[in-house]
Amino acid sequence: MTEQHYVGIDQDKDEGLTHLGRIVRDAWVFGILSETENCSGWSSAEMQLLYEKVHAAWEPYAHLPSRLPDDLRERHMQLYSEAITEAKKKGWAVDLGDDD
Repeated sequence: MTEQHYVGIDQDKDEGLTHLGRIVRDAWVFGILSETENCSGWSSAEMQLLYEKVHAAWEPYAHLPSRLPDDLRERHMQLYSEAITEAKKKGWAVDLGDDD
């Protein structure tokens, strides 16, 4: 069985608004990764370790952006707003379909 590797947030579908892309973006928010790190080629094990770090960083805030301190909340809003705007320009729809 061939191990799968993450394509990187810059190559991920819908501007990285996927499960793995959100992990990378949240790692940027919390300063776990620099924004120059897109995680391209990372193994499943590496992405799992990143997930665990991001999960731990969210815990004090109950995993809610509204509970983040002002600086982190603003950073979160900026990063996600940019991604959502770009994804919408490329046809991403936020509405759930019948199969979602």
